[in-house]
Amino acid sequence: MGIFDTHAHYMKADFGEELDALVSSLPEKGVERVIAVGCDLPSSVEEAELAKKYDFVFSAAGIHPEYAENLPSGWENALLELLSGEKTVALGEIGLDYHYEDGAPRDVQKDVFVRQLELAKRVKKPVIIHSRDAMGDTLEILREYKPQGVMHCFSGSAESALEVVKLGMYIGFTGVLTFKNSKKARAACEAVPTERLLLETDCPYMAPEPYRGRRSDSSMIKFTAAAMAEIKGISAEDMITLARENARRLFGV
Repeated sequence: MGIFDTHAHYMKADFGEELDALVSSLPEKGVERVIAVGCDLPSSVEEAELAKKYDFVFSAAGIHPEYAENLPSGWENALLELLSGEKTVALGEIGLDYHYEDGAPRDVQKDVFVRQLELAKRVKKPVIIHSRDAMGDTLEILREYKPQGVMHCFSGSAESALEVVKLGMYIGFTGVLTFKNSKKARAACEAVPTERLLLETDCPYMAPEPYRGRRSDSSMIKFTAAAMAEIKGISAEDMITLARENARRLFGV
């Protein structure tokens, strides 16, 4: 089916001994490309190693805002080394997350976010942005740095989605589009031009209906694609093709 999953987390901690069997089975389930995304230095290393094992898997390296506090000395150089890898195609996931009161302090999150945006410009790679309950500050920083990239697992309003698109960025949607209570996500998807939409799982999270609550994997994107296609008034096959071409254009693979 030509599925391009632009955001997945394939970690041994989540998939255990099933990991290699699952990943190796994805092409026969219609998956053409996967970007395995890191959240900190160890996970970024693990995803880069996975990409080396499978031709159709690529990786992204970055520091998620959840891990922005107490970073080891030299973390930027370690990240640069990862980004030099041939199959590491993006810097991410990075951004801001104000959802939890006991999360990393906001000023620390902003500093780490900005420093990574500067690294992305230095290495000329797109970014994968995480923004949760922090859209105002996220947009303010993106307007200043103007990176190429995607705001993944989009949870903002239709108006915010259009602001992101105006900056030349893409918007990624997960299985949330299939949920009965997904009016906000569906409205945002409806507002985004088709040429700026990406499909993703955020696996092992966000499994679409009819698998909601279970561990997700890249083959389940067909259900998200069907929901997105319904919103955009096209076929699911055309939606998968359009999203794949968008992803190829952004990530260069």
